[in-house]
Amino acid sequence: MFLYVIAIIASCFLLKFVLKTSLVQILKKWWRLFEDGCYVYQFYRVPQFNHNMQENQLYRKVCTYLNSLPCVEDSDFTNLFSGDKSNEINLVLDSNQIVVDNFLCARVCWINEQDENTGLKSLVMKIRKNDKRRILQPYLQHIHSVFDEIEQRKKEVRLFVNVDNEPLRNGRWRSVPFTHPATFDTIVMDADLKNKVKSDLENFQKSKQYYHRLGKVWKRSYLLYGPSGTGKSTFIAGAANMLKYDVYDVDLSKVADDSDLKLLLLQTTNKSLIVIEDLDSYLGNKSTAVSLSGILNFMDGIFSCCGEERIMIFTVNNKDQIDPTVLRPGRIDVHIHFPLCDFNAFKSLANSHLGLKDHKLFPQVEEIFQTGAVLSPAEISEIMISNRSSPTRALKSVISALHINTESRAATRHARRLSESGSVRTVEETGDSGIFCKDSVREFKKLYGLLRIRSSRKDSSFEFDTSDKDNSRHDN
Repeated sequence: MFLYVIAIIASCFLLKFVLKTSLVQILKKWWRLFEDGCYVYQFYRVPQFNHNMQENQLYRKVCTYLNSLPCVEDSDFTNLFSGDKSNEINLVLDSNQIVVDNFLCARVCWINEQDENTGLKSLVMKIRKNDKRRILQPYLQHIHSVFDEIEQRKKEVRLFVNVDNEPLRNGRWRSVPFTHPATFDTIVMDADLKNKVKSDLENFQKSKQYYHRLGKVWKRSYLLYGPSGTGKSTFIAGAANMLKYDVYDVDLSKVADDSDLKLLLLQTTNKSLIVIEDLDSYLGNKSTAVSLSGILNFMDGIFSCCGEERIMIFTVNNKDQIDPTVLRPGRIDVHIHFPLCDFNAFKSLANSHLGLKDHKLFPQVEEIFQTGAVLSPAEISEIMISNRSSPTRALKSVISALHINTESRAATRHARRLSESGSVRTVEETGDSGIFCKDSVREFKKLYGLLRIRSSRKDSSFEFDTSDKDNSRHDN
């Protein structure tokens, strides 16, 4: 009896020792090796890219699903990343690690592999052959469902930019969280225009069956045209946040040729905004590696059909300088004009930036706008932000800027008339007042100085929520 008690006590100490050391993990691995030898397994590989270097959407969904499993913590090596919130930590499976999942009483193993030569990643699923027919389809559907739930909870919009280093190793796109604070409601636009565009975007999201019935690709193209600083980029940010679409910002200067541009398009995902800003500057630059034909095929060629629920947005400063073949219906569906600021847009900016719905200086501002003075919404926005502690000072600064603009426009017209008047005669040559007397020369120099001031202002534009009027046109 005494020996029996001693044996029990020794067993307890031995069990406690095993549980507190790695011996139990070693025993588990031995048991798995023994178990693997007793069953026949089926393997399924999910590569990150296909042979065209197009991203495999299933790989992204499986990664998201596996990283959400509690068993990731049991992996031998797990990466820790900070989340969107300051106190959030995300666990991400490291390369060549194994995660074991259980589904419908069946054991599913996932191996995160990375090729040492190419650097390409893939996920390998291992299930028993006798479980394959019973769980494979339901399990994949389960992964899709969990992924959709996670995406719905996170709703993180990302900004993708194209790069030109190691395209075969990691693809051509790099991404960061898109944290632009603009929303469609905070964009300062004409109310009717905003409602029309918002309705058009929302209808597009719900039109999958309609587009398929027509035999058309489920995509839509917008042209945003207007001077710099009128809110085109802010509009893109607001649309992305409203739709919860990722943004792919295409930098044509980093594109090698037309084929490379097609490859970039193939690697974009569904539910995305594909953006090319300042398209007119690229079309006018003969040294650009991408041809006009390549851009046209990018807009509506056969490669543009490789994906759905995508919106293409192109921005230009002046659409009159664009080749008409670029603007034809089918390539561009909606034209939206972003003009310089007028009095209605100014009141919207004063309300959003200064909290002013009315002010004693408003009539004076309106009168100056009626004389033809114009500033970009970004310029007025920056003045208001700099003087936000004193709304009255902010309005006076806007009035001063508008006066300078009026004088510079007058100087421009004066200079144009002088240039058209032919040769210049001085007082010494004609013996009378002539076109340029000494006083008029000083006056012209003063006006020329105003022109230089105005030119320096234009070189420092800022992109903020601004106002725009409706010159939109739908080419459906």
